[in-house]
Amino acid sequence: MIRPVQNQRSGGAAGSGGASSPVAGRTGLVTGAGYGLGRAIALALAGAGARTILVARRRQLLEETAALIAGSGAAHPARVEVCDVSDAAAVGALAARVAGEGVSILINNAGIAGPVKPLVEIEPEEWDEVFDANVRSTYLMCRAFIPAMEAAGRGDVVNLASVSGKRPLARRTPYVASKLAIIGLTRTLAFEVGPNGVSVNTLSPGPVRGPRMERNFRLEAERTGTTPEAAERAFTSRAALERLVEEEEVAAAVLAMLAMTGLCGADIDLSAGMIAP
Repeated sequence: MIRPVQNQRSGGAAGSGGASSPVAGRTGLVTGAGYGLGRAIALALAGAGARTILVARRRQLLEETAALIAGSGAAHPARVEVCDVSDAAAVGALAARVAGEGVSILINNAGIAGPVKPLVEIEPEEWDEVFDANVRSTYLMCRAFIPAMEAAGRGDVVNLASVSGKRPLARRTPYVASKLAIIGLTRTLAFEVGPNGVSVNTLSPGPVRGPRMERNFRLEAERTGTTPEAAERAFTSRAALERLVEEEEVAAAVLAMLAMTGLCGADIDLSAGMIAP
């Protein structure tokens, strides 16, 4: 059945500043919402008028994000849910707890950077840990929350991948492989659930300023005998804008994607023009 385009993703309410928002009045669930990109995305959704469910393993960090949302003047308070999203039973229990919330936006942001060393030195347990956190979690959350979206005939899923999934990144094999896996998952899932009104897309940030990149620059500096500042300059020199991406830019991109009614099965780069070395 063909659905009228004008009815897709319509919020029906005012967002921040009184402007119409495609997410206003909807419920968005964000994984990895305790800090970093997850926190920035949750704040952006709340600021645009969405109800937010914050999910991560550490309650204290989630409470901090919820407090920031409350202090921002958002229309709705955030709901905090502690969950290991790589655990099938925990995800099933989470879905049951929030079943009455009408989640129609799912942001799969949870993930880890993993080891920084050659593949031949990576232990199988380290490899599995990265794929559990980055790929298994995305699969489990989609599996748990998409059926209700299909039943409602409406939903949006944004899976956070990385430009690192599409270019060489020495000594980061499990991370790169996991991010490319998310892109493949997204493209296929979009064709499975798109006919039922659910749009699935990938956002692939490039180098985002924050503790993770600081750690990478520090490790690279130790490996090469230089400084973290020099390691950062060498890294960002491969970007057209010669800089890192900011967390707020990623959050704004998520909102923009949710406003694009025809976007489905897409992979959007937000990398300051990062290219392969």
